[in-house]
Amino acid sequence: MRTLEVSLAERSYPIHIGPGLLDRADLLLPAVKAKKAVVVTNETVAPLYLERLSKTLRQGGVIVQTVILPDGESFKNWETLNLIFDALLGTHCERNTPLIALGGGVIGDMGGFAAACYQRGMPFIQVPTTLLSQVDSSVGGKTAINHPLGKNMIGAFYQPRLVLADISTLDTLPDRELKAGLAEVIKYGLIRDPEFLGWLEANIERLLARDQGALIHAVERSCANKAEVVARDERESGERALLNLGHTFGHAIETGLGYGAWLHGEAVAAGTMVACELSRILGWLAPADVLRVRDIFSRAGLPVVAPPLGVARYLELMRHDKKVQDGRLRLVLLQEVGRAVLSDVASDEQIAEAIRQAGT
Repeated sequence: MRTLEVSLAERSYPIHIGPGLLDRADLLLPAVKAKKAVVVTNETVAPLYLERLSKTLRQGGVIVQTVILPDGESFKNWETLNLIFDALLGTHCERNTPLIALGGGVIGDMGGFAAACYQRGMPFIQVPTTLLSQVDSSVGGKTAINHPLGKNMIGAFYQPRLVLADISTLDTLPDRELKAGLAEVIKYGLIRDPEFLGWLEANIERLLARDQGALIHAVERSCANKAEVVARDERESGERALLNLGHTFGHAIETGLGYGAWLHGEAVAAGTMVACELSRILGWLAPADVLRVRDIFSRAGLPVVAPPLGVARYLELMRHDKKVQDGRLRLVLLQEVGRAVLSDVASDEQIAEAIRQAGT
């Protein structure tokens, strides 16, 4: 097992990474300060891991209530969120009752948002079961639901008390979901960790083959990168925005195609290719750099061509991005491979050209 810490003074919390952690009462119970806990999960994860987690909680005398939601990005909305509130109220949960999110990014985001809102804040624990959630969405306290006009536009910053990343849960992850998670892993190498990017290029096949040692290293290195950034910029006033490489274009893809048509990581990969093309147009990346990024995404089995939504539609959707400031669209771009920057220097014409280039 590896353990990292997100350093946020009195709100600091550990990230435990390793196999078999769902059974580790010694790791989970110290974060549960009440005699009752609510586990929020979905219809796919519940048959696989809900009983194991519940058994671990019961070892400490904790009464377990469960909320099982429908599975998928298309359910990340107010209606589904209210199912959590209905259960919390219906079982008389109190302010000190911990909410435990067992699942991927959608469950983590909705569970965290519900925890932030219920009685103005209840303890929150992340137990991510997908690669994407283990390396990215479970760490850092971003919680949200989607709106028809934009992804993750309604939410709150709300840190968990604990992140328990059981690598063994990746054994049941569908191949498509595993590949989607690799998009966020690769992102860390592109924006700030070129040494890690080199390791990924040498080990991408081991990750696709679910080699446990490789997965543990990838999750640990990704979380270490994110924890370092979050500790310096919790609420995304500066450096943390760089973690969103490809996301402005990717969120436009997800919204434009309809939530759930593409997985988040798939959209981020294609969105990153648009960002790379724009970085090339601005003179920051060489064509060989763009090809290098394209190659690792291709080897990971991820899309490298942006879907044909039309330039006007892309620009319309991107105007709803959270990084728009004073009406200007700020984008995360690469000044070089391994170094990202938040910039508003690109014109609409240059952005349009990048979208066209990445769509061919």
